Amino acid sequence: MKRVFEKEFYGKKIVVETGEIAKQADGAVFVRFNDTVVLSTACCSDEPKEGDFFPLTVTYEEKQYAIGRIPGGFLRREGRPGEHATLTARLIDRPIRPMFSDGFRNEVQIINTVMSVDLDSTPEMTAMLGSSLALGISDIPFDGPIAGVYVGRVNGQLIINPTVEERKASDLNLAVAGTKEAINMVEAGANELSEDEMLDAIMFGHKAIKELCEFEEEVIKEIGKPKREVSLYTPDENIKNDIYGRIYDRMIKAISIFDKLERQNAIDSLKKEITDDYDNREYKNEKDHKMTMLMVNDILEGMVANEVRRLITEEKIRPDGRKIDEIRPLNAQIDLLPRVHGSAMFTRGQTQVISTCTLGIKEDEQVLEGLAPEDTKRWMHHYNFPPFSVGEIGRTGTPGRREIGHGALGERALSYVLPSEEEFPYTIRCVAEVCESNGSSSQASICASCLALMAAGVPIKRMVSGIAMGLITSGPLDGNHPYTILTDIQGLEDHFGDMDFKVAGTELGITALQMDIKIKGVTREILHDALMQAHKARAQIREVMSACISEPRKELSKYAPKFVTFYIDKTKIKDVIGTGGKVINDIIEKCDQVKIDIEDDGRVSIYHMDKDTLLKAKNMILDIARVVEIGEVFEGDVTRVEDFGAFVSLFGDKEGLCHVSRLSNGYVKSAHDVVRVGQKLKVKVIGVDEKGKISVSHKEFEENKGADNSPKPEKKRKTFFGR
Repeated sequence: MKRVFEKEFYGKKIVVETGEIAKQADGAVFVRFNDTVVLSTACCSDEPKEGDFFPLTVTYEEKQYAIGRIPGGFLRREGRPGEHATLTARLIDRPIRPMFSDGFRNEVQIINTVMSVDLDSTPEMTAMLGSSLALGISDIPFDGPIAGVYVGRVNGQLIINPTVEERKASDLNLAVAGTKEAINMVEAGANELSEDEMLDAIMFGHKAIKELCEFEEEVIKEIGKPKREVSLYTPDENIKNDIYGRIYDRMIKAISIFDKLERQNAIDSLKKEITDDYDNREYKNEKDHKMTMLMVNDILEGMVANEVRRLITEEKIRPDGRKIDEIRPLNAQIDLLPRVHGSAMFTRGQTQVISTCTLGIKEDEQVLEGLAPEDTKRWMHHYNFPPFSVGEIGRTGTPGRREIGHGALGERALSYVLPSEEEFPYTIRCVAEVCESNGSSSQASICASCLALMAAGVPIKRMVSGIAMGLITSGPLDGNHPYTILTDIQGLEDHFGDMDFKVAGTELGITALQMDIKIKGVTREILHDALMQAHKARAQIREVMSACISEPRKELSKYAPKFVTFYIDKTKIKDVIGTGGKVINDIIEKCDQVKIDIEDDGRVSIYHMDKDTLLKAKNMILDIARVVEIGEVFEGDVTRVEDFGAFVSLFGDKEGLCHVSRLSNGYVKSAHDVVRVGQKLKVKVIGVDEKGKISVSHKEFEENKGADNSPKPEKKRKTFFGR
């Protein structure tokens, strides 16, 4: 039976329909947020999957019909998810994943189909609400509900789920999600907001999240199914006691080795000792063998995790011996690559990134085909994480969700300090290549790319640095159990910790923020402590970066295209382009294949390696677009002579016709009698017709001559006197 639930939410209307559409899914809701409509479904496998992780898949499918558009490409149908869809799927996955019990191994798939889009009513957060509700009303065990909102800030005023116009004026783009009790996901870009301003915005968003969670609870109470019984994975106590008794003391020593590779080799050696033993034992069947080996690996992993967490929370000892707020050794270099437009390398401990900066023309902008209002992008930040960076063999090629997400985080962090297109009319691309990784390569990529931009001569406003913070808890966050916040987390701390909290920004404030947690939520106090500890660390990193390059270079690389920008009359654009592009193509050919961009407002940008070539092309365009004024004087060559007059070169390819009657003060029968081709002639513009043809006159500059071209006698002036 169809049921409908409604809620007014910050000036917009939420309508949840269920019981009519997608009834065979374990849970399905049809969510309307004003004119945005998303179908969210959740399905769960009957039996747990083999493996040591929770197999959750969240998809966000953007349908082009949702905004009345037919997809491009040969097939004219949606293909693989675009970058925005991938990032949104991650955005929904991150707050939902911690809300399943430890040991839950049944496969869960959540599909969000965006079927109608009102850009002022966020489809992303509509899908997050739908995902939580689909799980909540189903029989799938889920410790929700969760919800999320966008927060903007216009003229200092915080706004929930801002409209497109409000987002344009906003100095904050914050996505925050959580439960009624706590926050469990943050993703933000900001125009250098302070820590306190960011924290206020997060808590403002959480207040709205509480309202949504209460609405969800009402829906679930009305129509929610009883939750099914599932088998949660737990390790066998006998096997656990056997493994702990045999290698526990040696494992503690191995974990205390400071060097990553040496420590990992020691841990792997102990793991191999145990796994080889259990692998060679006799089993009743292959299923028992496989399950036992999964259990052994899980126990070994848990042993390492428990010891790392105990050392940090009880003894305040980190795996590499650092203090809680200590950053690993830093190094910054530029100009590693001679032929690229800008390059830099940033190293922090055993995490190392080389970034390159490439400058292109307007036609190099990325074309977007999603549901967002933007259709092009002039700033791109790409992140690559090859398997050799962690000493492994693995898949290479198309970037995965993680690479897309880390690239987008760096793109957001640096976007707030880039010059405007009017100031710097280039398409800009940075590529961060992770060469070595032991924690927080995404923040190292931000530092490396900032250095590469400066080395390339991109006039960024201020330097951006980034750091990753961690959290290790000793129990529930109820005030009775201590927790530890770590600066500059490394791989082990990230893997076994409770929070990965990335902060990037300038000396003035935060430009990007991302928080993922494995527990159900964190408090305002934890967020505040993490932000302030990160503030100090970012300043230390900027000192090292500044010692390498203190400000953007004034000159671009000799291999980068140079540019000149100017405006022409909009009515002259068609003349500069010419029929079928004939005129502009002629300019390009005569100016060594110069690149030319012309905007609808008359803005012209020209790109080339050589400045003289730029000026040549500029002058050619200005000549074509020049508006001739009556009364202007030129001195040009006679290009053609006919009986009726002479054609005189004025500028560029512009000519004026000097009629035979305007060649002299006296009578001239034929223009051939007084001028010849190649002769210099001074003329004044006396008319321009509707087709742009120019009439000129020379006789104003002619000495007094008679009809036969002999000098005229000077006329006597008559003077009259009054009586």
